[in-house]
Amino acid sequence: MKKLTIAVVLGTTIVASMATGAYGATKLQEIKAYLNKDIAFKVDGKPVQLRDGNNNTVVPISYKGTTYLPVRSISDALGVAVDYDGKTQLIQLGEKVEGVSISSSLTTNTYRTKDSAQTTYNGKDYKEALFDNAESSRSSSFILEPKKKYQKLYLQIAAVGQDLGKLTVKDTGTDTILKTTEINVADGLVTVEVDIGGANQLYVYADAQKDGAVFVPLTTSYYK
Repeated sequence: MKKLTIAVVLGTTIVASMATGAYGATKLQEIKAYLNKDIAFKVDGKPVQLRDGNNNTVVPISYKGTTYLPVRSISDALGVAVDYDGKTQLIQLGEKVEGVSISSSLTTNTYRTKDSAQTTYNGKDYKEALFDNAESSRSSSFILEPKKKYQKLYLQIAAVGQDLGKLTVKDTGTDTILKTTEINVADGLVTVEVDIGGANQLYVYADAQKDGAVFVPLTTSYYK
């Protein structure tokens, strides 16, 4: 949360950008404020244009000597994950305490399986997994969509039969490689930790070898 602290020190107060329906809540208080188009922003010395969740340009609000901005625009600029729970009206910045399974954000079903023959690794049945049994040397890949809600990805993965070589996790929005590591059979089931703050979509791929397989348990791979 170091980057977020910098924003606070600069005197910017961050407020939530909530859904239109929330304005009917009895605890909201009407105020008179002003849109201030003269304020410009830099992050790490570079000019940035702040935008909301719909990619619209954000104009700061000035109220009693304090500048207010939507949380989403600040979190995107600083690469800090943000999540808003409309039911509890709770905003979470940065890493969440509890983990959230990657299962619901997986966009491919090609290698997704609940077949116990493919979801079992070292005698433990993980119930649901990605299992790609490569018939030839090629890239084994899948796409995840964290949608900027999380700060970290904890991906469990194992090489079966043959070493995988390199595992790579890339942010498709910025075309930035976030993590590269080798996965070998001797490593067993490993947990790869990746910083994904601000990432909307991830492309995960590994160098699969002939007669080898990629095993990713979906029940124990998660976001925070």
